[in-house]
Amino acid sequence: MPKRRKGQIDLRVDDPQQLLDMLDPFPFRERGLDGEVDEYICEHAGEVPPDTPLAIAIHLPAAQTDGLLAQNLPGIVRQHFQQQAERRGNELSRLFAQGRKALVIGLIVLGLCLLVGQSLVNLFPDSRLAGVIMEGLVILGWVANWRPMEIFLFDWWPLVQERRLYRRLAKAPVRVAAQPPAH
Repeated sequence: MPKRRKGQIDLRVDDPQQLLDMLDPFPFRERGLDGEVDEYICEHAGEVPPDTPLAIAIHLPAAQTDGLLAQNLPGIVRQHFQQQAERRGNELSRLFAQGRKALVIGLIVLGLCLLVGQSLVNLFPDSRLAGVIMEGLVILGWVANWRPMEIFLFDWWPLVQERRLYRRLAKAPVRVAAQPPAH
């Protein structure tokens, strides 16, 4: 058996169909990988340092390596990870669009809260109640900005990391090899 190189992810299956999402209605050349296969590859690829090149080796019984599906596996794997990277990019775009809308709404709410609160304080300068209401409105205004802050400070980063990992996997060479017979 050849020595496993650093950054190589090995998949051993008895039938190449096991790698594909069987619920996908497309012909096998257009199908994506099974969710568990995707998860397995991503989990192992995530452990490989970013500066180490990735490679995927699919080990099949010798009788399976010459089949049409086995021959198409490298393209199927690359296409799957390219599509996943594009999906993460689209999710990121949608998240930023949602964040921009939430930010506009949050800033409007904050501005209105400050305006109403300050107006109350100006109308009733000696009222302790007006001061309490002003403080409550300021808090409400900042709470209205919680979601956009969460999006722009934290939520985008995991999508960028996933997209980067999928792009690395889409570029990884995929090799189909015959596994030695069991003894």
